[in-house]
Amino acid sequence: MVPHLITALTGPINELEQRILESMPAIERWFRLEWMEHTPTFYSAVDLRNAGFKLAPVDTNLFPVGFNTLTPDMLPLAVQAGMAAIEKICPEARNLLIVPDQHRHSSFYLSNLATLSRIFTQAGLNVRLGTLDPKITAPTTLNLADGSELHLEPLVRNRGRLGTKDFDPCTILLNDDLTDGVPPVLEGLHEQYLLPPLHATWTQRRKSRHFGAYEEVAKKFAKLLGMDPWLIHPAFAPVEASAGLEGLQTQIDAVLAKIRRKYKDYGINEKPFVIVKGDAGTYGKNVLTVRDAKQLTELGDLAEAGDLVVQEGVPTHERVHEAVAEPVVYMMDRYVIGGYYRIHADRGIDENLKGPGASFVPLAFADSGQLPKAGIKPGASAPNRFYMYGVIARLAMLSAAYELEATDPEAEVYA
Repeated sequence: MVPHLITALTGPINELEQRILESMPAIERWFRLEWMEHTPTFYSAVDLRNAGFKLAPVDTNLFPVGFNTLTPDMLPLAVQAGMAAIEKICPEARNLLIVPDQHRHSSFYLSNLATLSRIFTQAGLNVRLGTLDPKITAPTTLNLADGSELHLEPLVRNRGRLGTKDFDPCTILLNDDLTDGVPPVLEGLHEQYLLPPLHATWTQRRKSRHFGAYEEVAKKFAKLLGMDPWLIHPAFAPVEASAGLEGLQTQIDAVLAKIRRKYKDYGINEKPFVIVKGDAGTYGKNVLTVRDAKQLTELGDLAEAGDLVVQEGVPTHERVHEAVAEPVVYMMDRYVIGGYYRIHADRGIDENLKGPGASFVPLAFADSGQLPKAGIKPGASAPNRFYMYGVIARLAMLSAAYELEATDPEAEVYA
């Protein structure tokens, strides 16, 4: 199934799909060369928006949850990618410690942890869950909705190494983006790999830095394909908290002006909008849709977010079961392993789809993520559409690699 695009402006997307399919050998070679120079993030999930006239990432999560939404057919891809990622980092790895998000206790999140544990167990590792939650002081068993169990243990720090009682891992997988700060127990680990690294958490990471890196990557990729990078890149502008309401309105006007020029160039008859959100943080909080800077008369909840980002709004014209939908692509190491459509029946094409009321429909990545079918009309083949999604998502993941290299506190600095 290719989700229905409710717009007549499908030409550019079909042209982009055709160009990507025709350029597949060049694209895959380009990615191979990039991965020779840059290290992919351990795992990631990218939210995409398909407007019919452009396809662009709007968020890149380096501590993804929702692995439980992957279908059973997708799990072998995840296991193979997990093996490759672990072998690259610690070939002799035997034990893996997963550190979950201490603030998430929903059945959905716990099922996500169970799936992650299953993936790495099948990749040949002994897996334990060590929690940062101070309320858990002894091994605790949690019952899941499907009848299975999850075992959480308190973390134990011993001689600079982190583990649980009688469990000493060489690799620690963090599934918490540490929005509230880095706990001391995770700092200064001795001869253990913490994945992703601490500078990938929201204590240091900034969305403006990520989309700056993505702009660089999109320009390189667009040059390879001989296309306009705007077709895959959302315009954006950072706004420091000190700029206040007036500074925010100025940047909103500037980004809206860029969008209007592009809409005029491409004959797009839609009213542009921007998304204003915090430069750091997650959970879809403090996200505001703005069509006119004058409509903002006060910062309100945005003031709590500190520094902000004004990002070009990319409407989603895809529908699944008559509900607004956006694709989310999951990756591990440099491989696409699956994904789903996030759908929300109560929200519009210009709104954030995260939050209560969202549901998920799996993408058909199981046998098609890397296997597009030749000779099929653009827009008519699920494998071809999803291959295109995977390409754009990998561009975002490559951008995250650029971003983390630039912020690595242990990187060598050459004069």
